[in-house]
Amino acid sequence: MMYRQGDVLIIRLDKTIPEEAEKVEPTERGHVLAEGEATGHAHAIMDVAEVEVLSLEEALFLKVGRAVQVVHEEHAPLTLPEGTYQVIKQREFTPQRIRPVWD
Repeated sequence: MMYRQGDVLIIRLDKTIPEEAEKVEPTERGHVLAEGEATGHAHAIMDVAEVEVLSLEEALFLKVGRAVQVVHEEHAPLTLPEGTYQVIKQREFTPQRIRPVWD
């Protein structure tokens, strides 16, 4: 199962998160999955009690204990059911390099 909100793709995993992934603490904005470089807007989960976010190198993973919403100032809320997920940020090609999409 896949979910998309703007330039963020969230994929439900059938496998476990690698043990070496490190826990990411929420900020005052909640669990920020991706932040807009141009606008300052963020794809975030405000219900921090029900979500654990883990990071391994450039990969971001979610453990969702019950349904939560991913919110963003310019997109409709996205509901994620209970489960384990990987967050993938869209990338774009420029003549200089491949880089994350600027939001």
